[in-house]
Amino acid sequence: MGSIMKFIAIIFLLFSFSLSAAEGEFAITIKDHRFEPAEIHVPANQKVKLVISNLDVTPEEFESHDLNREKIVTGGGKVTVFIGPLKPGRYPFVGEFHMDTAQGTVIAE
Repeated sequence: MGSIMKFIAIIFLLFSFSLSAAEGEFAITIKDHRFEPAEIHVPANQKVKLVISNLDVTPEEFESHDLNREKIVTGGGKVTVFIGPLKPGRYPFVGEFHMDTAQGTVIAE
């Protein structure tokens, strides 16, 4: 019976870890030269992972001076950008290749 309890405890810990990792991950999609969602709410004072997928055939550059991040996302590609820990506030980002339409904000709260 003791080994079954250990096994259950290990499974529980692994499941809890994967849930907490997923909680710190936020998906952004680029489609028609726009970010979706345009606003991302993230926890303040925590490092988070942005996974940016570009559904357009043309490349886009995720850029934010406030976040100190700049990353090219190829057409049909996907990139990961880590940000934070952030103080509470608003952090704008743009798609530098289509600044008129590709705009968004990370909101740390």
